[in-house]
Order: sequence, then C-alpha cells, then structure tokens
Amino acid sequence: MSLLQEQPSFTLGVEEEYLLVDAETLELSVDPPEGFMPACQEQVVGQVVNELMLAQVETATRVCESVAEAHRELTRQRREINAVAEQFGMRIIAASTHPSALWRDQKRTPLQRYVTLQEEMQATARRMLICGMHVHVGIEDKDLRVDLMNQFRYFLPHLLALSVSSPFWEGDETGLQSFRLTIFSGLPRTGFPEEFSSWSDYQRHIETLVRARVIEDASMIWWDVRPSARFPTLESRIFDLCTYAEDTICLTAFCACLIRMLWRLRVSNSRWRSYNLLLLEENRWRAMRYGPTDRLLDFGKGSMTPFGELLDELIAMVRQDAEYFDCMREIKHARTILERGTSASLQLATYRKALADGASEQEALREVVRFLVEATMDGC
Repeated sequence: MSLLQEQPSFTLGVEEEYLLVDAETLELSVDPPEGFMPACQEQVVGQVVNELMLAQVETATRVCESVAEAHRELTRQRREINAVAEQFGMRIIAASTHPSALWRDQKRTPLQRYVTLQEEMQATARRMLICGMHVHVGIEDKDLRVDLMNQFRYFLPHLLALSVSSPFWEGDETGLQSFRLTIFSGLPRTGFPEEFSSWSDYQRHIETLVRARVIEDASMIWWDVRPSARFPTLESRIFDLCTYAEDTICLTAFCACLIRMLWRLRVSNSRWRSYNLLLLEENRWRAMRYGPTDRLLDFGKGSMTPFGELLDELIAMVRQDAEYFDCMREIKHARTILERGTSASLQLATYRKALADGASEQEALREVVRFLVEATMDGC
C-alpha cells in the first residue's frame, strides 16, 4: 500500500469562540475583569486564549482520538469556562453574533498580532465582533491533505446550513441565518480556496505572499477550509458557532466521516467530482441565507433539492465511516437539528414570541440572549 493509501490518523480537534455577557444585563461584557483570563488559563491550561475583542474567548480541545473524546473535551471546556465566568459575574454564549451588541463599543485585545491586523484591515477588522468554530481532522500526508481539501469544498455549504447562529446584527433582524460570513468576507483570503494540484502548488502560492510581505505565514489564510498552519490537519472553518454542544459534535463527526469517505474513494482510484467556484459559492450563499430550511443546488441533477433530501443522502453516504468512528448517533443528530431548528431559527422564534407577548424590540433581543445563555450549557 502506498503512502497516500495508508489511512491517516483522522484525529480530531475543535476550536470554539465564545462571547462573554453580563449575568444581569445580558449585554456584552465589553471590558471583562482583569482576573478573568488568567483564571480561565489556570482552569483550562493551554486551551484558552484571547480573541480579537476582549469580550471574546477562544478555546481549543486537546487532540482527540475519537468523536466521543471530542464530545467530552468540548463539554468540559464549556462547563469550566462558564464556571470561571460566573465567578466574575458573567456567562458565556455560543453564537456567532450577539443580537444587539455594537462593534463600535468594543475594546480590542492589545496583542501585537491583533494590533497589526487592525492597522492593515482597518474597518473590516474593527467590525469583527463575530465568533466561529473550527474542526481539525488529522491528515499527515501533505499532498493528500490538499487533494481532500479540493474535494471537501463541495460539502461545506451543507454543513454551514446546520450550524447557522447569527441572524441578528446590532439589533437588526438581518434576514440571513448566518450574517457572520458577510462580515468575515470583508477580509481578504476568505471564502472557498481555489483548487490546487499538490502541496507544492499550494505552498508556492503561500510563499509568493510571504516573500511579498503580504502575509507573515499561512495562518493569515482564512479560507473556509485550509491546511492548518500549525498542525498536520485539514481545518474546516466555515461554520457558525453552534449554540448546542451536541450540534458542534454532530458537525465534527460529519467532517471526520466525509473526509474519510473521500479518502476511501481515492484508495479505490476514484474521487468526488470537481465543481467550479461559481456553483459552490451559490450553495454557500443559500446556506447563509436560509440555513437548512430551503433548498440547495444539486450539481449532479442540475436542480434545486430540499435540504432534507440532501441530508438523507449525506447520512447514507457516510454510514460506513460513521460505523468506523462509532458516531452514527452523532451523525443522525443532524436530523434533530433539522426538526428542532438551528440556533438561528430558535433565536428568531424566541424574538418573535417575545414581541407577540408585548415586549419591546430591546426586551425581545434580551430574551434571545437569555435563551443563548441557557442553551449554551445544555448537556454540559
């Protein structure tokens, strides 16, 4: 068996970015107490760091050997960081935007990397009051990593649709289920990556940008999926931050299973068909706009197909891989998301119910945050 046919480790890692809110007012904690971050880092050693805004906290699981281990790690982190936040009169929420917070009110983390980013990107960086989720899947061979990235792009809109959690922006009901990506797309080197023929092809393009001093290194490539700049992994970054931990693990399982399915195709001298960015980006937009409540373009059929039908096809497609990872329950949870609603749809339902019950718009938005505080810790 050749090197590319040897099975990758398929280890897993999950990064999440939380927002901090005041436990009483439910407003964003613009300037958290000085002792908060040191207390977090003492409690969750080596797994929590500052993000761009002081009101954000970024976490990363340890390298996990299974979906079940990733689940344990994720829920432990949420539980421990929220406990520290409670000590300082705050709570964490897992959502890609705070329903009513204003980016102009935020205080930025004074780390040089973030200072440089804001100097370069100006208002596009100052608006980055958004949170996401990243899933790493271990693929040691570099050429294989790039090849699977090329093919995996097809599935990203389907997974984004299940994760959507940013229907509000600065108190406005945006009409989108993932408004976060409209903000993030203001940065360069975002969206879908181009298709690369090999690791050396990919590296050649990165080195061109580094030599020209456009970027310091590959960590400043912010595509929806990329070879990680720090780890031997394929890193999926398109997701909104899932409010429910179970949803995060569902998408983590899907990443692992879909990537292993693509690897199996390669071993059998086959591959997923390559599609033009025009088509891929159409589905990306539809996922942002509608989440899983409408239809996506089925490229093979050349027609619009209800998301539920596409989801059933995906579940059937990865059944063998879900059995390998012992995560069929986590994969099938996608149907629960579809039936129960995404975070975005539940936030909107909470908001509209509060308005119907006589609440003002500001009071209704506060009810959305109250829902997010409770749902973030559900199952943790």
